[in-house]
Amino acid sequence: MPSNSPASATNQRSPLSGGASPGRHLGLALLVIATAQLMVVLDATITNIALPSIQTDLDVSASNLAWVVNAYALAFGGLLLLGGRAGDLYGRRRMFRVGIATFILASLLGGLAQNEGLLIGARVLQGIGASIAAPSALSLIATNFPEGKHRNRAMGVYAAMAGLGSTVGLLLGGVLTDYLNWRWVFLVNIPIGAAVLVGTKVLAEGERNTGRLDVPGAITGTGGLIALVYAITRGGEDGWTDGLALGSFAGALVLLLLFIILQTRTTHPMLPLRLFKDRNRAGAYASMLLVGSGMFATFYFLSLYMQRALDCSPVRAGLAYLPFSVGMGAAAGISSRLVSRMAPRKIAGPGLAVAAVGMFWFSTLKPDSSYTTHLMPAMFVTAIGLGMTFVPLTLGAVSGVRDQDSGIASALLNTSQQIGGALGLAVLSTISTTAANDRLPDAAATMYRALAMKDFRLVAEAADALTHGYTTAFAVAGVFFIGALLITLLAVNAGKQEQGEQAPAAHLS
Repeated sequence: MPSNSPASATNQRSPLSGGASPGRHLGLALLVIATAQLMVVLDATITNIALPSIQTDLDVSASNLAWVVNAYALAFGGLLLLGGRAGDLYGRRRMFRVGIATFILASLLGGLAQNEGLLIGARVLQGIGASIAAPSALSLIATNFPEGKHRNRAMGVYAAMAGLGSTVGLLLGGVLTDYLNWRWVFLVNIPIGAAVLVGTKVLAEGERNTGRLDVPGAITGTGGLIALVYAITRGGEDGWTDGLALGSFAGALVLLLLFIILQTRTTHPMLPLRLFKDRNRAGAYASMLLVGSGMFATFYFLSLYMQRALDCSPVRAGLAYLPFSVGMGAAAGISSRLVSRMAPRKIAGPGLAVAAVGMFWFSTLKPDSSYTTHLMPAMFVTAIGLGMTFVPLTLGAVSGVRDQDSGIASALLNTSQQIGGALGLAVLSTISTTAANDRLPDAAATMYRALAMKDFRLVAEAADALTHGYTTAFAVAGVFFIGALLITLLAVNAGKQEQGEQAPAAHLS
């Protein structure tokens, strides 16, 4: 996983060598790494605004629509630890290039997809590319920037890209969908990724470690998670006694048990189980799993609500998220200063309570709720709560970790967020679809049919049913945050952090 060792001056040519000024090379290196990080992070949310357009154009069912988001999150989160290990073994710059090239190819396939199967497959490939590029990008900061102000500045820019990525994705997704086409939320990555690839010439490779990849662990772990998400989705659509749903649950159980067994027996496990022996770290991971479950659903259902119920254009829906960005950024800045004075759980606990209040506020939305007096303040409250949560949970996860485990401990928190988001969205989209269809059969399809026929009475009925589904999901997401609150208070027992000790900020996305 991301290493903090500097590049070897004897084996690798540093980007600081040669006639050009060191400052210029460091600036270019930072631009390349930051751009790659922004691209990877924003792709987790850029498709949210485009979802209604994708659903209409490709005739995607309501239950399968979540896979457009989940396919990326599952592949990204499920393979993130393996991607970091690959960078350590085979060279960080080399694997960074492989990840970016894979991401570009996947973006092209997604932009040209003619059906939901091809689009979801492209999203899986995008997630694989991201899982290779993201940890290598973080490692390349340590490799290319000397300790001190240069590395601190680089880490600050990297963290800013991670924090801004979600909001930039929502805004950019709205602009591209409204003024061009939903396909451009994928195609836009091609010129950006190509520029990043060219720019990797200024990056130093760094030292390589010895060992091997835990491929069996990656296959069983990621396969088990995919089977579990499919089982949840299938069960919600076709009934919990459906043979394929039950078979998928059984397959998920077998694969995940096999994954745990493999991790206890292999010399170089993808997921060192010793990290879970500490109650504090295990609590931080479990809390972040639940936080990711609720947060991913927030972006997903709010995007659908604003465009379906409030009839917002994609651009307006993207701009509507600005209070979320402001609230999260402000709260994260405050919490990063408080961690030197207070224990992490004393910051994250109240933050999760505030986030839960925001989610329950969302659960009171109506098809005609006001953005100014209802939706915007609920967004801001939720964002404040989440912003207060990420930094202290990150510090709780890495507190007391041995130096050789610090990279993987931090990456595992990011993995927990991604996997939690995928599992939570599968559960909540199933709950939402079921609640909506109980009020009006096949509510999503009925909405589009009513719009095509200009049957505005039926449009109103469909909007009411869909809003009921979304608000039900928000209420359950609020319960997830309460669960994370209880775990944080009971298990996260790290003390206040020393002045100058900083949390990796890659979890704000």
